[in-house]
Amino acid sequence: MKKVIGYVLALVGLIVLASGIKGFDVFILKFFPFLGNLPTFKGISLSLIGGLVLIVLGIIFLKGSGRGRQATEVPIYSGKHIVGYRRHK
Repeated sequence: MKKVIGYVLALVGLIVLASGIKGFDVFILKFFPFLGNLPTFKGISLSLIGGLVLIVLGIIFLKGSGRGRQATEVPIYSGKHIVGYRRHK
């Protein structure tokens, strides 16, 4: 589930980020007109900041949802002979 959230956040971040780029803004603002009303702060568009934050959060979610590593198997000895294996965490 974390992987899906990570992908969605990264995609939304890219959309918000692209709304601040000239050329893409016309296309994106057709579908998401509220992104055109974001104010600027000291010459930097808040869509740029918000897009970067969402992309970073998406990457964090994707990194945190790494595939579970399989437990290693450790041999069980009876004298010199291996009689079985047990999972070691």
